[in-house]
Amino acid sequence: MSKIDYGTIVAGTDGSALAIPTIARAAWLARHDDADLVIVCAYSELSRRVDAKNVATLGGDPRSGQVLGRAAANEALAAAVALARDEGAVVVAALLMEGEPDKALLATAEDRSADLIVLGAVADRTITDRLLGTVAEEVTKRARCDVLIVRPIGDPAADQVVPEDGPEIVVAESAEE
Repeated sequence: MSKIDYGTIVAGTDGSALAIPTIARAAWLARHDDADLVIVCAYSELSRRVDAKNVATLGGDPRSGQVLGRAAANEALAAAVALARDEGAVVVAALLMEGEPDKALLATAEDRSADLIVLGAVADRTITDRLLGTVAEEVTKRARCDVLIVRPIGDPAADQVVPEDGPEIVVAESAEE
């Protein structure tokens, strides 16, 4: 099996606690592979009326992973860039993008010909997540490059054990090697 080095990595941040290990992992990979790192923070500035209507209609905030307000997004992005640089990564772009996080990550990955998208995801699913999907699900379904999902330490999904009679996983070697 051949190893592929990543040339351009796109990482998402929302300023949450999960953003720290997500950006740290992306920065480590970028440093390890001598790749360019692009950090994206999606944000929303909705009017109070529209915001109240969205929350009332869906029973919660549908903008999971989205930072509310440009100032908060600026802070989240600055913290992510500082962390990535502290980890030794070369940050070639730090982008504030108004809109949905999945669309921002996918558009940036496409525009930059990214080889990898790195984003965080938690296993705790709300009814809104089940009905509308999550950022991680949308990115995983639609990305044209590799996707790395970073889970928080202690995430129950990470502790799930596959039963001994579970599916056998076989890695096939390429005949061209």
